[in-house]
Amino acid sequence: MTSALGPVLSAEEWTAVVLSLKVATVAVAASLPLGIWVATVLARSRLPGLWLLNALVHLPLILPPVVTGYALLLTFGRRGWVGQFLDQWFGFTFAFQWTGAALAAAVMSFPLMVRSIRLAIEAVDPKLEQAASTLGASRIAVFLTVTLPLIAPGVIAGMIVAFAKAMGEFGATITFVSNIPGRTQTLPSAIYAFLQVPGGEVQAARLAGVSVVIAVGALVASEVIARRVAKRIGGQ
Repeated sequence: MTSALGPVLSAEEWTAVVLSLKVATVAVAASLPLGIWVATVLARSRLPGLWLLNALVHLPLILPPVVTGYALLLTFGRRGWVGQFLDQWFGFTFAFQWTGAALAAAVMSFPLMVRSIRLAIEAVDPKLEQAASTLGASRIAVFLTVTLPLIAPGVIAGMIVAFAKAMGEFGATITFVSNIPGRTQTLPSAIYAFLQVPGGEVQAARLAGVSVVIAVGALVASEVIARRVAKRIGGQ
């Protein structure tokens, strides 16, 4: 892939593409376990106060991305109450690092992931899970052997949607970790930077084309994988 795109993209553009893929992949992988758990709680639990959890999960979709990025900066920045603790005790920081870009992308894409998985869980007949429980299976065993296979297409759809959102995340990322080439400059940030420079429209157009190709490829892959999983489940 590097050799194929090498003649087309400059080193700076290629770096932005690789960093975006890295950020989006880490964001989805890191948030997936929590996303499945939160979706399960929202779909199955009847505890009071779930509306508050639901509101918190979907808050990044409602707030301006810059506000979310500012909140991340106040929380996970070097002087933030979490960021300061991580820096002093573990020497780890999110601010102005690619890990911060991954965190911002994960926060912004998390609601879309949770919604897809939650809809898949709500479509599962609870009687199937109850039947497995009556046979002596634990809750974890029921989820892993019954629920998870049935919701696999929804999980995959949630991952792909979250990946696409993470690839296109801009506002929260640039507010939290700035736009540093080679460190925090993702595809959207690079496109924005090129558009601010006279004559940078060609580079911006190339990166926009790459973004379209990646997005379409991700959607096609999700459709193919979801159909295969659904077909396999239906054949069992």
